[in-house]
Amino acid sequence: MAKRVELDSLSCFYGKFRAVDDVSMTIEPKSVTAFIGPSGCGKSTVLRSLNRMHEVTPGARVEGRVLLDEEDIYAPDVDAVNVRRTIGMVFQRPNPFPTMSIFDNVASGLRLNGVRNKAVLEESVERSLRGANLWEEVKDRLKKPGAGLSGGQQQRLCIARAIAVQPAVLLMDEPCSALDPISTLAIEDLINELKDEFTIIIVTHNMQQATRVSDVTAFFTIAGTGQPGKLIEMDTTSKIFSNPGEKRTEDYVTGRFG
Repeated sequence: MAKRVELDSLSCFYGKFRAVDDVSMTIEPKSVTAFIGPSGCGKSTVLRSLNRMHEVTPGARVEGRVLLDEEDIYAPDVDAVNVRRTIGMVFQRPNPFPTMSIFDNVASGLRLNGVRNKAVLEESVERSLRGANLWEEVKDRLKKPGAGLSGGQQQRLCIARAIAVQPAVLLMDEPCSALDPISTLAIEDLINELKDEFTIIIVTHNMQQATRVSDVTAFFTIAGTGQPGKLIEMDTTSKIFSNPGEKRTEDYVTGRFG
C-alpha cells in the first residue's frame, strides 16, 4: 500500500559539510513527485535519505525527521533494512546482478525476506515482470542472465526487482539518464502505470521528463559553491513550469541558469 512521506526540517551532512539544509515537504501517496535542480543542489542526497541509503556513506548523517505515514524512519528502534524493504530504489544505471538469471534477479529480495516456496516465488516473479512491462519479452528466457538484456530492459528488470517485495514507496534516481529515447519512453509509461500502486519520487535533470511523468515538482538549488542545497519551491508540476512563485525557479525551468 502506498504511503505518505513527510520531511520535517531535514538536513543532510557529509562529515562536517552540510549538503542539504532544512528541507520540509509532504509527498502524497499514489503520486509522482519530481526533484529538479542544478548539479550539486542535493536532490539525490535527499532522495537517498528517504530510505536511509545516505547513511551508508562513511561520515554521512541527517538531522530532522523523515516520516512514513507518521512513523519516523530514523527513530532509534527502527531497522534500516526494514526501511529499505518498504522504500525501494532504482538507480541511475541499470544494475542487475550480473551472475544471476532474470528470474533470480527478481526473486532475490523475496528470498532475502525468507520466501522459499517455489510456487509463491514463480507467481511473484511473473507479477513483478508484468508490472514492469517486461514479462512478454523475457518469459521464455527466465533462466538466462539478466545482464544479457538491453539497457532499457535491464532498467525495467531492476524496477521489477524493486517492486517484487511490494514496497510502499519507489525512489528513482535519474532512471533514464543512461537510456535511449525509446527505452526512456517505456520507463516513463511504466512510471505512470506504477503510481496507481506506489508513491513514486524521481530525480531528473530532464525538464521535459518532469512535465511528462510527475504530478508535483520540487525545485532545489544552491546559493553558491560550497553552500548547502535548499528546497526553493514545491507545487503542482503544471504550476512550476507555467507560473512558478519564485524567480529562481522560473530562471531554472526556462533555461536561464543551471
